[in-house]
Amino acid sequence: MLLPRSSLLATLACLLLIPLTLPPAWALDEVAQAAKEEGMRLWGIHQWERMQPPLEIAAESGDAEAMYYLGEANRLLSRGLSQAALDWYYQAAQHGEPYAMLRLFDGGACKLGDVCPENGDDWPQEALELTLPKAEDGDAEAMAALYYIYYYVEEPDEEEALEWLDRAAEAGNAWAMNTLGKRARDDENAYESETAQLEAAEVWFRRAAELGYAPSINNLSAILSNLGRNDKAWEWMTEASEAGHINGRRWTASCHIVPEEEGRDLCDSAPAPNPAIGRAIMLAIDEEVPGAYSNDSLEYYKEMLTPEQRAEGERMKEDWLGLEPPLSYFPEKFGP
Repeated sequence: MLLPRSSLLATLACLLLIPLTLPPAWALDEVAQAAKEEGMRLWGIHQWERMQPPLEIAAESGDAEAMYYLGEANRLLSRGLSQAALDWYYQAAQHGEPYAMLRLFDGGACKLGDVCPENGDDWPQEALELTLPKAEDGDAEAMAALYYIYYYVEEPDEEEALEWLDRAAEAGNAWAMNTLGKRARDDENAYESETAQLEAAEVWFRRAAELGYAPSINNLSAILSNLGRNDKAWEWMTEASEAGHINGRRWTASCHIVPEEEGRDLCDSAPAPNPAIGRAIMLAIDEEVPGAYSNDSLEYYKEMLTPEQRAEGERMKEDWLGLEPPLSYFPEKFGP
């Protein structure tokens, strides 16, 4: 639930009076690391309530990233800046997490409640001063963070933001490559034709896909399909499934059941369909990722199978559960 303005101000003021009791960040022990991995698995499938207990174990060990994602979970659950989100963002910011600083700025933490950086009143500027030296020293993740930070500073600088995005990509940051691919894919005015636009996006998606970055593997498959190269598109969609991308896994299932459905050209290059396998995959997805399918969708596909195929699919479901890496939507770290 969102805080009323008066409660929000009181909460922000209280944050200044409570000293942080968390230890400085260090390498997590085995238990805390396992807890963080489980929390991040649940983050990947949008389980914002269930992810919190394991991430709290990592946060209590001083993991700033865990603190930030706890802020994200509470913000998304509340659809805005709740008290719990504020608290976790502030703790993450105190541990040097730049994205938490940008969330505090979005929520007006400094302006509304005087929860400001130690040496100023500007969270984006604090994020810049913290991140820029790391980027200049070659830290590719810091370079990628500057892409957002330069849009947030007092005088936003798109040119500088894009320069750092390019530098992050050239330094091997797969997220930056994927972002450049999405920018090309979505920029209808920058290219002479749709084909040129898609081919420009393909270059970046392929670079990140070849590094094993699942969102780019999925995006590359879609681009190749739109370019009419369905044989290669299907190869990459299979890779997406094996990398844990839920979209790739769902395509694998549906092409086993309805490969000839109008408008699903990608299935033309899939192996010969086996409806029982498709059913098994769907049931496994539904168990591993709650809400991945609506009841109507499951019933729609179920009706395409014979009773024997359904029964065989039930028996085969276990073969598709617990695969590594686990299924994920791969949500952005600094998303909507």
